[in-house]
Amino acid sequence: MFRSFFISLSQSASLRAVAERSSIGQKFSSRFVAGTQVEDALRATQVVNQAGLSVSVDNLGENVTNVEEAKQSAQLYHQMLDQIAARKLNANVSLKLTHMGLDVDEKLAYDLATGLVKKAASMTPKNFVRVDMEGSPYTQRTLDFVHELHRVPGNQGCVGAVIQAYMRRSESDVEKLLSERIRIRLCKGAYKEPADLAFQPKPEVDANYVKLMKILMKSGVYHGLATHDENIIKQAKDFATKENIPRDAFEFQMLYGIRRDLQQSLVRDGWRMRVYIPFGTEWYPYLMRRLAERPANALFIAKNLFR
Repeated sequence: MFRSFFISLSQSASLRAVAERSSIGQKFSSRFVAGTQVEDALRATQVVNQAGLSVSVDNLGENVTNVEEAKQSAQLYHQMLDQIAARKLNANVSLKLTHMGLDVDEKLAYDLATGLVKKAASMTPKNFVRVDMEGSPYTQRTLDFVHELHRVPGNQGCVGAVIQAYMRRSESDVEKLLSERIRIRLCKGAYKEPADLAFQPKPEVDANYVKLMKILMKSGVYHGLATHDENIIKQAKDFATKENIPRDAFEFQMLYGIRRDLQQSLVRDGWRMRVYIPFGTEWYPYLMRRLAERPANALFIAKNLFR
């Protein structure tokens, strides 16, 4: 019930307009979003790096409606990659194809994303671009593009995909990605999908996550396990120990501002941890989907606001 409620809120244009302009809305988001500018994200990245954690930076936004917005978004990512190199930060970037203009001009979106991957692959040391997954209407096009881009000479290991465990097709998608040794971020999923496409009950989503997680961990490819679920994290740790999988063979991933205690605990125990740091003015849909993934976050935010 709560999940559907927050997903519905994420799709409300009127609530989004009010929230993103209001001071209380900005305060509401500040725990989970680094700020609105590139410099805000870079400062947050440096702090997280100093604590021993790596970072993936995301310029928030999706479904842009014109060419200029798409080009501006890509330019911010070029700037981010330049600054990551200049400041020697331990960070890569994540992007959405609809933020590159996929709804406006498919070729434009692919060209902009291709340019960013080419830049990341040419850096010293090489960097990495994660192509985020969006709702089911975009799933196949996104995966097709990642496969295509990964086959370009020099790009291997510099571009990866996201797989959502609640999607019924995900096991097949994982098999195809692994056949080309493409790096995967595994998450549970945060879009509203029909039952014929996605598992609905949480136990079914969790069970599929664990099933896919074990496939990834044994693949010999470096993947990211994106979860705040302590039970699943324990299962991953136990599985790694049982199968003699080195602690540096994969990484856990968590969101900026969520379970910092658990993040630090994992790092202290020798596990790899990457923090997903979003920035930008279009934080409302992102935050609502995070609440949909884990409604307990709503109580957490409320407590901090009143405090």
